Amino acid sequence: MSTLFLVATPIGNLEDLSPRAQRVLHEVKLIAAEDTRHSRKLLNHFELHTPLTSYFEHNERLKLDDVLAALETGDVALISDAGMPGINDPGYLLARAALDAGHQVSPIPGPSAPIAALAASGLPTDQFLYVGYPARKSSERRRDFEKIAALPYTLIFLESPHRLLPALEDLRETLGDRQVTVAAELTKMHERFFRGNLSEALAFFEKEPVRGEFTIVVAGAQPESGGWAQARVVAALHEGLEHEEKPSQLARRVAADAGWPRSQVYDLLQEMRKENT
Repeated sequence: MSTLFLVATPIGNLEDLSPRAQRVLHEVKLIAAEDTRHSRKLLNHFELHTPLTSYFEHNERLKLDDVLAALETGDVALISDAGMPGINDPGYLLARAALDAGHQVSPIPGPSAPIAALAASGLPTDQFLYVGYPARKSSERRRDFEKIAALPYTLIFLESPHRLLPALEDLRETLGDRQVTVAAELTKMHERFFRGNLSEALAFFEKEPVRGEFTIVVAGAQPESGGWAQARVVAALHEGLEHEEKPSQLARRVAADAGWPRSQVYDLLQEMRKENT
């Protein structure tokens, strides 16, 4: 049977296309690409003239049979616009279908924005959770963030420029003011990293131009032994209420001090206020 090669392509710097990747893209019968116009520029740069067909999120069901048919007569490569295909795109459907049809599936490793950002983040890399793109609506984002707020793993997200600030705000409100690294323009001429806490990241990107795709790496939840006991949190909330501190500000401040997710502190505060009415 033939082989479906999952070929990683550059996320910015064309020099990151490996010699092995170039050889495979030259030798296969067909290349399935997320955006044929984008990929043709890459292939032309390396003087690769292998036939291309489109395979992306909205046509994967229609093109699946065509790619499988091509695999019956020879090897096929799958590439995305940038990075490792099959991660955050419909490539996994093709990989699964190829395996079910008895073909081999082989990765040609290379650039990956989530892994590159994690490695350079300065945050723990031994255990991490890749979450992908957060939901578009704030209410859905916060609900999703709350589900992973207590996990000890470093968290990795992707985000677009126009949703970066809302995403950072929702992360701070649900996870607390954790350490974060925000990576932009990875491997490109204007590559940059912001490292600090979420409040500092918000203040920074409110003033700086927000361009390019972003990878957000957030510290995981601290072990319970490192945070405050609930009794101490309750005492701090009582003190804040006595000083007539605004609930949202009080919850944010105590969450940051206590090492608790802000959403948990806010829920506890709401329960306390109900009991006192």
